[in-house]
Amino acid sequence: MTTGGCLCGAITFTVNGPLRPVIACHCTQCRKTSGHFVAATSAARDDITIEGEPVWYQSSDTARRGFCGICGSQLFWDGPGKALSIFAGVLNPPTGLSIAGHIYCADKGDYYEIEDSLPSVPGHDPALTTQVPD
Repeated sequence: MTTGGCLCGAITFTVNGPLRPVIACHCTQCRKTSGHFVAATSAARDDITIEGEPVWYQSSDTARRGFCGICGSQLFWDGPGKALSIFAGVLNPPTGLSIAGHIYCADKGDYYEIEDSLPSVPGHDPALTTQVPD
């Protein structure tokens, strides 16, 4: 079981199942909503219990982002598929997770470099992103 929540505690959640490794997303939307790139894991929707009411922002035709309406903590990315993405920074430690790769590298900010040897792709990669973890 993994737990997490927002900065003020108004929204908490429990994951009763496996989490996918963390993927760093460098897309423009993630950078604009977070102020940097986003690091997120995911879990099967049926394994996640949310207490409190996230505010949802429809950020594209196919996805929305969930955050706390009180403290502004970004919590979730909700797109198509069987998994819900969870921003890694809102998980309570220990998580046992690590970053497994980078997506949307073509959109990354010009003020930093990706200097690790992890897989890095210019755009979306279904093998890395919101797939249900094993």
